Amino acid sequence: MDSAEIAVRTEWLVKRFGQEMALAGIDLAVPRGGVYLLAGTNGAGKSTLLRTLLNLESADHGACTVLGLDTRTAGPAIRARTGYVPETGEGAYRWMRAGRFLAHHASFYPSWDADYAAQLIRLLEVRTESRLGTLSKGQARRVQIVAALAHRPSLLLLDELTDGLDPLAREEVLSLLATYLADTGCTAILSTHLVGEVETLIDHIGVLRSGKLVAQASTEQLLRGIRRYHVDAPEGWSPPEDLADLILRRETGLGKAARLVAAGPETEVAAQIAASGAALREVTGLSLAEAVPMLLQSEKTHAFA
Repeated sequence: MDSAEIAVRTEWLVKRFGQEMALAGIDLAVPRGGVYLLAGTNGAGKSTLLRTLLNLESADHGACTVLGLDTRTAGPAIRARTGYVPETGEGAYRWMRAGRFLAHHASFYPSWDADYAAQLIRLLEVRTESRLGTLSKGQARRVQIVAALAHRPSLLLLDELTDGLDPLAREEVLSLLATYLADTGCTAILSTHLVGEVETLIDHIGVLRSGKLVAQASTEQLLRGIRRYHVDAPEGWSPPEDLADLILRRETGLGKAARLVAAGPETEVAAQIAASGAALREVTGLSLAEAVPMLLQSEKTHAFA
């Protein structure tokens, strides 16, 4: 993509904490106006990456631009244009009542929309008179969501957005997010390991494993490149090495009526199956919620075109 089409780009981004490598050469590209899912297990580096985009963490190596600004020199300007929901609360304002905290937060944002903030407070049933330190995790999350959205940012960084919310609140928050994205054309990065609940919102995905971006593609490209293959195979059949290299998961035994999930062009996988002596009966698709865990468990890095 042309640089004008990119809202967030990192080039060989490296971050260490002592001997631990949190980010191991991340090349991220988030299209402007896109909704990008950053998927990964706990400890994969998702939160560190988002904090680095805001210059809340300084990278040890590499370059990072957000909304056309260099994070090393324009951290405050980037944060002013970004709505951020952190994985956990910062804890600095535990003594402050939620309503007072939001008013204090608003003072830093000239673009703060008081009417929209009031609407969010009402819809999310925010307990404005309660001190932040006394709120449950879910109630504190609602306050963070109002703080992230009410200044009408052009970029959202949402780290485990629905963590701590009950099922009804999750549905309400995701509906609010969908409306905001549709109304504003905002760019968003959603960091979560609960892929299924945001699957309908996203159009690009990056899979982070142990600090490495092991897959990055549009959702269309990724789902076109990972398919489930139903095959009839001779007794004792097992996939040859070239085919085995493409397989993400063997869902049934290796005998007759095997079912395999493989990453790669469908024509290539089908040709490998035919060359192995098995007969391809059917090819079916996967959901993102099915495909992403397989990529996280794979030891390989995958490219999708």
